[in-house]
Amino acid sequence: MLSIIVIAKNEEQLLPDCLKSLSFADELIVIDNNSTDDTKKIAKKFKTKVYSTDLTGWDNLHNFGRDQATGDWILYIDADERVSKDLKTKIQKIVKSGDCSAYKIFRQNIYLGKRMKFGGWGDDYIIRLYNKASFSGYEGNIHEQPIFTGKLGTIEEPLILYSHRDLYSMTEKTIVFTNYEAQNRLSTNHPPVVAWRFVRVMLTEFNTRFIRLSAWRDGAEGIIDGLFQVFNSFVIYARLWELQHEKENIY
Repeated sequence: MLSIIVIAKNEEQLLPDCLKSLSFADELIVIDNNSTDDTKKIAKKFKTKVYSTDLTGWDNLHNFGRDQATGDWILYIDADERVSKDLKTKIQKIVKSGDCSAYKIFRQNIYLGKRMKFGGWGDDYIIRLYNKASFSGYEGNIHEQPIFTGKLGTIEEPLILYSHRDLYSMTEKTIVFTNYEAQNRLSTNHPPVVAWRFVRVMLTEFNTRFIRLSAWRDGAEGIIDGLFQVFNSFVIYARLWELQHEKENIY
């Protein structure tokens, strides 16, 4: 039995197509994380089990979903992802006779309508399918990591990601995720952010995206993404600088 878990917050636009691609699930679960739009209402139209929670941290949300699942196998899918027909067939075979405890899945990244192959997006594998008996859950409130025992397998049939559809949604995600990143650094007592650090982190990210990973080879979309990643680095440290000063002012 396969349980598919979708964690969603204000995903009324993306959720319908996502859930359509998951119709093969034996159990389809949507974890509604305090949505203020019609996410919950839309989910119920697809014969899903909907659970609402105000938990924070990606690890806590994923683990909450795991606790609701009753299947022998668990697959996590985001609202901006789609399971391809080939991937569906492969997963169904694994559920029947899979010999690994977990599987990493090849993910195709669609950025502003184009499939990306460079800039760090070309060889993207993400662990998402688990035999529940060997899977303990996740740790880490961002960039969460799975905890499981046993062998890790690989699935080459693609999971398709439509994470960046326009500049507006990209900016919205930047606001959310850079705040998480800044909070993480603050919690680990990151050294005070000074002027030179802004320059260093941006130059490092530029070198990574454009020199080492050749983001420019994806054309205009690659250049936009590469520069956005540099911008993200700046925002993380600008927000960290702000948080550090707020903490100083308290005392």
